[in-house]
Amino acid sequence: MDTHRRTPGPGPLLAAVERVEQAPQADALIGGLRRAVRALPLGPARDLLHGRPLGHPAHPLLVQVPVGTWLSAGVLDLLPGRQRAAPLLVGVGLAAAVPAAAAGWADWAELPPEQARTGLVHALANTAGVALYAASLHARARGRGLRGRALAMAGLATVGAAGALGGHLAYRQAAGANHAEPVGHRVRDGWHHVGAAAAFPVGRATPARVDGVDVLVVREEDGTVRALADRCSHMGGPLSEGQVEDGCVRCPWHRSLFRLSDGWNVEGPATAPQPAFETRVLGGRVEARLLRRHEPRRRGRGRTAA
Repeated sequence: MDTHRRTPGPGPLLAAVERVEQAPQADALIGGLRRAVRALPLGPARDLLHGRPLGHPAHPLLVQVPVGTWLSAGVLDLLPGRQRAAPLLVGVGLAAAVPAAAAGWADWAELPPEQARTGLVHALANTAGVALYAASLHARARGRGLRGRALAMAGLATVGAAGALGGHLAYRQAAGANHAEPVGHRVRDGWHHVGAAAAFPVGRATPARVDGVDVLVVREEDGTVRALADRCSHMGGPLSEGQVEDGCVRCPWHRSLFRLSDGWNVEGPATAPQPAFETRVLGGRVEARLLRRHEPRRRGRGRTAA
């Protein structure tokens, strides 16, 4: 008997989230909100909100403060004689929710449709949780302790549900994940044939393959050849379709900027660098090997060798 045929499919909660992913009804609203967030004059602060200096998204780190303080407030609310300390924790959580939300919205504005739909529900649930905690703090300030505690518990439940959606975004839909990470595990050590040097136009990103992995190749005017993994670390966009700008390539999907010499992410929303390859030209043929992050690029490589 094939017992696997009886294995149940997704449960009602997962099925509901999957329906949210595929529902286009809010796409017009999402488009307007996306344009508004992108239009904010944040300057260098936008990369800080994305978490580029950290090497991973800042939002999951920032949410630890409000969630932690609100959970602690909930524990104190349940202990006899400890309720007076809970309002302070609720207030700290409300203050800490501001930068956490700002980072979340900055990341959300660069998500594809399915993720953006889930992310919008996640944000709305968090907004409802913040509103409940603000009402809780207000009730406590007016001496309505029981009402304040009840509102805080409702807020904690709402924020918990929002957190579950955030987990779905991160682990099921791979929002914020490094989409170029598998390259280092797929490309074998050593030199690999890429193609004839003449096949790569000067100053233009051209697609190629190295050991079965998609790469972009740029041949510079002095004969130096640069190669990066083609799929953007942010959301897998094709960098070979992007523009080469002052020694960098800009992703055509969300405009992350990567340095061609070493793959460093100069501008976000990408938070992880792009896998880079060391290259050499032998007899008019380009060869490349993956440059591991712990290895310095050798001087003189990337040029034509005799």
